[in-house]
Amino acid sequence: MNLRIGLFLLLNSAGILPCLAQNTGIGSTNAPIDENPKPSWETQKQARTFQLGIPAPRGQITDRNGYPFAQSRLSYNLALQFPTPLNWNSSKVIEFARQQITFAKGLLSRPITISEQAILNHYKNRGLLPLTLLEDLQPEELAMARRGLTSALTLQQVYARFYPNGELASHIIGYTGKEAPLSIRPIENKDLIFTESEGREGIEQTFDFQLKGQPGSLHVTYDADGNKSSERIAEPPVPGDTVITTLDQNLQRICEKVLKENCKRGAIVMIDPWTGEIHAMASWPEYNPNHFVPILNPQIYKQVSDDPNVPLLPRAYRSAYPPGSTFKTFVGLSGFQSGKLTPKDTYSGPTAIDIGNVTFHNWKKVNVGKLNFVEALTQSCNTWFIQAGIKIGAPNLIEWTNRLGLGKKSGIPLKAESKGSIPSEQKHKLLKGDIANMSIGQGILEITPLQMAQAYGAIATGGQFHQTRLVKQIQSLDNKVIAAYPDRLRDDLQIKPEDMETLREALIAVTEDGQGTAHLAQVKGTTVAGKTGTAQWGGKSKETQRTAAWFAGFVPAENPQYAFAAVYEGDPGDNSVHGGSHAAPLIGKVLKEVYGIKEPEKKEKGKNSDKETDKNDKTDDSKKGDQKPADESN
Repeated sequence: MNLRIGLFLLLNSAGILPCLAQNTGIGSTNAPIDENPKPSWETQKQARTFQLGIPAPRGQITDRNGYPFAQSRLSYNLALQFPTPLNWNSSKVIEFARQQITFAKGLLSRPITISEQAILNHYKNRGLLPLTLLEDLQPEELAMARRGLTSALTLQQVYARFYPNGELASHIIGYTGKEAPLSIRPIENKDLIFTESEGREGIEQTFDFQLKGQPGSLHVTYDADGNKSSERIAEPPVPGDTVITTLDQNLQRICEKVLKENCKRGAIVMIDPWTGEIHAMASWPEYNPNHFVPILNPQIYKQVSDDPNVPLLPRAYRSAYPPGSTFKTFVGLSGFQSGKLTPKDTYSGPTAIDIGNVTFHNWKKVNVGKLNFVEALTQSCNTWFIQAGIKIGAPNLIEWTNRLGLGKKSGIPLKAESKGSIPSEQKHKLLKGDIANMSIGQGILEITPLQMAQAYGAIATGGQFHQTRLVKQIQSLDNKVIAAYPDRLRDDLQIKPEDMETLREALIAVTEDGQGTAHLAQVKGTTVAGKTGTAQWGGKSKETQRTAAWFAGFVPAENPQYAFAAVYEGDPGDNSVHGGSHAAPLIGKVLKEVYGIKEPEKKEKGKNSDKETDKNDKTDDSKKGDQKPADESN
């Protein structure tokens, strides 16, 4: 069987291909059609044949296992069909249209707003085709409309986008919108019988061409009176290709659920460090792309636009934050890779240190003495990392953080990805104060959650930096691979085994050592390696500043399956938000779900234990009195 004919039969039997006779709205759908009318003077001189375009259903967008994020569905519009011949004057056209519109309003109890000029333009130039009155009838409306259909009121079947999981992965999948309305000029060959949709955001936008498919061709002949004398599908539409993402729908759902239940604004990213595939990239709050179909409801748009939490913002890859103490891991790596630091090197940990005319504080009021890297990272000692960072030097810090993918876009196929910010000596010379700020994750540093997970993924593998990927491949309807995006090694940092072991030991200590700051990320049965961070950004006063609380790392520590990053956005002026108390629990809750660990019921003893954990977290992430958290530079 010819592939296109077989495809048409498949679509028609599955109810995917709209009833084209209903789409044109001309004549009876049950009348026999003569596809080979006998020639006559009238048909030769006055008959008109149009080759109209049939929009193709958009292809699917799925997760890595084939579960759909976006599909096409049949939608029904209520339309007005003018009788032929089209020889009425303007007043009669308007009178007829208003009668039918009034009847339709009463039938469906919905307002119908269409100007008289639009009605007249349609009658003059496109009167053979139906004029859409109401789009995307709901099931109950469709049932009522069918009971009230007349020769003038008809149903159009069109394609509409459908997101079966609602808000799930909405910032990644994006949404569609209608292209420009059908032209009001006289009908011409290849005009579409209904408006196509186009991608407006996310994967829907980036892969719009592949998802759109190939339009079909409908040949329709009308006699001198405008009656349809023949109709045939010369070429059935070919549905768009399927875009298969790297996302794991179940993991994405878990991450979004944890964000929804535990923060107002935030993001979680989880990557397979050995392949670079993004398994989850969640931003909160989110939105429901079904609200954009077939057009965006103005009330919903106002509600979304006025929301101070900005639900349309994909924080995971379009927002960049100062990294705070999560950056100290990269300082240590830069020192090891440049030869400026060894695991055995020690620096003092005073309560404060003067760099130029600025005093940088530690969180403790006592000198913690000599510390090596593992001890300094576990305690998140600011003054230790300032000394180490100045010795390592700006060129080395910049080189190795750049090689981790910081300060540049990851390359995922989504528009408006933030590249973040890493200082550059080419733009201006970095002074000791700048290096001190950089060494503790402050200053002009900005990193997206996606970049953070990507960088910790490169460390998790011992330096193998796999290209970050969001799409696995594109397939045609018959499962042929049109395009593939295989694993590619972007860089190899070649971290020495002894340095890698030091980094792993330090990151494990952050979650498991008594002086660590991420106890709330612990998961029974596995070892979590990571680093907390807390940093202020936005606003010049304490009342307007916000806090970005971080936790980033990899799990299991010995043989990483995921590299992750979580960020929790605090409210303006809220100084109670810290990496250990707010971001680490996000990852802990996700991992408990992933590894099937049930959280025990809270008891009085457990509450006391939690308080003790919060106390330990203050080594890195909390304020008390005039103390400064270790994640803050001053």
